[in-house]
Amino acid sequence: MSNESGIDAIDREILFHLREDGRLSNVELARRVGLTPPPCLRRVKRLEEAGIISGYRAVIDPAALGRALEVLIDIGISAQDRTTVEEFESTVAAYEEVIEFRRMYGRPDYFLRVAVADHAAYEAFLTGRLMGLPAVLSIESHLTMKTIRASG
Repeated sequence: MSNESGIDAIDREILFHLREDGRLSNVELARRVGLTPPPCLRRVKRLEEAGIISGYRAVIDPAALGRALEVLIDIGISAQDRTTVEEFESTVAAYEEVIEFRRMYGRPDYFLRVAVADHAAYEAFLTGRLMGLPAVLSIESHLTMKTIRASG
């Protein structure tokens, strides 16, 4: 390993290819990074054990699940005490529409990414779930015009 993060150029190449296609066979991955399969597999296992590879997942088309509308939401909350924050976070994290949920430094306090069927479903989510939470001070919705690049 040649740097302080514990990964070298071959590890980075392995990570690149797995990010692009997590279903690559070890034989194909080894071929792409210029290794034979046994050392390639050892490297992948080491990256998994170190937590650098934290898992594998399928990327699913939201429209196929009836969730074609994705909305980015900034949320400000009124209370900063631990109990209120924890209750707010556990409630929002449990909503099935929420596909990403982050506590931010500064403003906004939180960033959400939600996926719903359409505008009516988003209005129902917004008014029936988010607006009713006691900690919520402000909500700003952002609708995407065009996705230029998205993470897998």
